[in-house]
Amino acid sequence: MSEGSSFPGGSGPLGDLLRDLARLLTAQGPLNWEVARQLAIWTATQGAAEPNPDPLARMRTEELLRVADMYVAEATGMPTSRRGWLALRCTTRAEWASTTLAAWKDLLTRLASSLSPGVGPAGAPDGNPMDQLLGNLPQVIGPLLLGAQAGSMVGHLAQRAIGQYDLPMPAPASDELMAVPTAVDSFAAEWGLAPDDVRMYVCLRDVAFHAVLSRPHVAAVLQEHLSAYASAFQVPMDAIEQRLSGLDPTDLMSFQQSLGDPEALLGDIQTDEQRRLLVPARAFLTALSGYTDFILDKVGQRLVGAYPLVSEAFRRRRLEDGPGQRVLGKLLGIEVDQAMVDKGHSFVAGVLERAGEEGLARLWEAASTLPTPAEVDAPGLWLARLELTD
Repeated sequence: MSEGSSFPGGSGPLGDLLRDLARLLTAQGPLNWEVARQLAIWTATQGAAEPNPDPLARMRTEELLRVADMYVAEATGMPTSRRGWLALRCTTRAEWASTTLAAWKDLLTRLASSLSPGVGPAGAPDGNPMDQLLGNLPQVIGPLLLGAQAGSMVGHLAQRAIGQYDLPMPAPASDELMAVPTAVDSFAAEWGLAPDDVRMYVCLRDVAFHAVLSRPHVAAVLQEHLSAYASAFQVPMDAIEQRLSGLDPTDLMSFQQSLGDPEALLGDIQTDEQRRLLVPARAFLTALSGYTDFILDKVGQRLVGAYPLVSEAFRRRRLEDGPGQRVLGKLLGIEVDQAMVDKGHSFVAGVLERAGEEGLARLWEAASTLPTPAEVDAPGLWLARLELTD
C-alpha cells in the first residue's frame, strides 16, 4: 500500500476520506446529530430534489391562517399565540424534517441518554479521529444507532407531514406554524377535495392546538410528561446486540437495512414505570383531542365548504399512522388511538350537557383544572371538583 493511500495517518484521498468518516462517527454525546440530520432529510425526500413551495399557495395559506386565527380566538376565548400574532412558514418535506429534528433536540437527547446511559463522548476532540473510532467502537455504535433511529423516525414523519400539529407535540416558541403546501395539495387531490378547504382545515386545526399548547401551564404539563416518559426507557442489551449482529462494516446497505427502519430497535419495549406514567398522560391527550375536535367542528362547519368530507378524510388519515408516528408514539407516550378520540368526544359532550361552553372553557384555566383519568371517564366528577374548589 502506498504512503498516500495508507491509513489512518495517510495524506492521500483515502486517508482524508477515512478521517472525515471517523469525525462523523465520533460525534460527541449520546446521539449522533449529523447522522440523524442527514438520514432525516434523505428519508423525507427519498433522495429526490424538491421544488420550493409555490408562492401563490403560500400567500393563500397566509390569508386563511389570519381568518382561522380570528375565528379560533373567538371560539376558545383564549389568545392563540404568546405574542399576539401567528406567522406561517411554508416548507418542503426536507425543511420540515430538519426544523422538527432541531426543535426536538433536547427531548431526543434525553431519550438517547436513557437508552444508552453508559455512552459518553467518543473521544477527546483533539485526538486522532481514527484512533478514537477504532479505540472506542462501543461508544461510537450507540450514538450512531440512536442517531439513525431518530433521523429515520423524523424523516418518516416528514413524508406525511401537512402542518405543525400532525402530532400533539409542544408548541414552537416562535409562534410560527409550519405548513407543507405540496403535501396539502397532494392530500386534496387524493381525496378529491378543494385545496382551499384542506388549507383552511389545517389552519383551523393547528391554530386550535396552538391556542391550547402555547399556554405556559399546559406546555409545562406536556413537557413534563414527555421528559419523564423518555427518561424511563430501558433497552435490554441483548436486544441491541442482536440488532447490531447484522451490521457489515464493509457494506453500507447493511447499515441502511439495520438502522433505517424506525421500528427496528425499539419495537414494543415499555417499562412498568412508563405504563404508570402513561395513565395521566393519556387523560391529558384525551381531553386535548376532544376539545380541539370540538373547536374544529364548531368553526370548521362555518368556514370549510365541504366540511363533512374534509373532516372524514382527516379522521381516516389520523388513524392510519405511518411508521414514524407509531414509533414516536411508543417512544414518547403520545399515541392517540380511536378509543382515546371517542373518549375525548364523550368527555366534552358530557361537560357541555351539564355546564355548557362556559364550563368547558375552564378546562385550560390552570394545571389544577386539568381532568384526572377518573374525571375523563366521568365528566360530572370533574365539574363537581371545580365547584368544590371554587
